[in-house]
Amino acid sequence: MSKHDRPCIKVCRYDDESGWCLGCGMSLREKKSWKRVAAYRPAIRDSLPARLEALASEGFVTGPEADGKRRKA
Repeated sequence: MSKHDRPCIKVCRYDDESGWCLGCGMSLREKKSWKRVAAYRPAIRDSLPARLEALASEGFVTGPEADGKRRKA
């Protein structure tokens, strides 16, 4: 993946509380402004693993299998 490629994996399901995508971790605002925020791309990209981990710790399925639902405890 080049540094200009969007991290979006075309899952696009969002957590209502955080606003983060369950697929890639980006917010809708970050996805929409990706082309214009070249200076912030590294910071956004660096924050995504922690966001996905936080969502997973809340019980959400994340990544390509994300369905917007929480796992049963």
